[in-house]
Amino acid sequence: MAMEKITYRLARDEWAYTFGGRMPVAHLRSGDVLEVATEDCFGGLVRGPADLPSQVCRMPYLNPVSGPFFIEDAEPGDTLAIHLISIVPARDWGVSSTFPHFGALTSTSHTAALQPPLEERVWVYGIDRQAGTVRFQATESDHTVDLPLDPMIGTIGVAPGGFEARSTIVPDTHGGNLDTPELRAGTTLYLGVNVHGAMLALGDGHARQGEGEACGVGVEIATTTTLAVEVIKGVPAMWPRLETDTSIMSIGCARPLEDAYRIAHHDLVGWVESLAGLETLDAYQLVSQAGRSPIGNVCDPNYTILAAIGKALLPSADPAYAGVHSRLRQSAAGLR
Repeated sequence: MAMEKITYRLARDEWAYTFGGRMPVAHLRSGDVLEVATEDCFGGLVRGPADLPSQVCRMPYLNPVSGPFFIEDAEPGDTLAIHLISIVPARDWGVSSTFPHFGALTSTSHTAALQPPLEERVWVYGIDRQAGTVRFQATESDHTVDLPLDPMIGTIGVAPGGFEARSTIVPDTHGGNLDTPELRAGTTLYLGVNVHGAMLALGDGHARQGEGEACGVGVEIATTTTLAVEVIKGVPAMWPRLETDTSIMSIGCARPLEDAYRIAHHDLVGWVESLAGLETLDAYQLVSQAGRSPIGNVCDPNYTILAAIGKALLPSADPAYAGVHSRLRQSAAGLR
């Protein structure tokens, strides 16, 4: 497959804050490679400890995404494969924060409690791309520690169906704010197409994030992200799926967390059943004993959880989606 590389830089007034309800900023074809600049969830406005998000940011203008990109030949009932080739921090720093009434360990408007809100505070992380580290610096002591740099895309999705426009803060069947560290370079994301042209958009890069994103904020960064797209015709996808060189993963988004868990594992059991030719309860048993359940986030309007299993445990399995992950990965390698 011949790959054409397209570079796109959006102006601030071109950012989108919804999936759906937007005109495309550019057109891509199946097989194209896109290099796109993305901004952090604060729109680059939080740069130091004095830049409290509640003061420098304005709701609902949080979590901007670059796009949407119209994918030619993508129609409802198809699946869009997005292979993340590289995610490079655009600056030598990233930021994180705590918010009043936001995060897993505080009361919220929907989990109300008679207690003071958490203090709003900003942490600035130094990023050393050459060393591959992200430096945590405590704000109330001299403690520092270098963490591995592990860039990821927090928010990526397509337009939902039914004429909906969904806030970029929400994860659901269309993708969106999935906030899983598994969305790193080398991973292929599969999303069901809901509208003509799919309308792909992405942003919200993290230099790294712990599973669960407990405080609700990763190490937020702007990125230069390169990805390849391919339309898989006539194959629907009910929920987002991921594939790496070693694993397949299904993603569930819902509240409560148990329902997100059930969605992800129901989808993975069905995927294992179809790939490996296993009977349903045999697939269920294998996933039960050999599966993993990485948590994406427990802070957003929907929670995100993954169900994952190693490909090596499915030795007779046909390649997922006729080998599109390997094909895109090999083709993308030729670009470097």
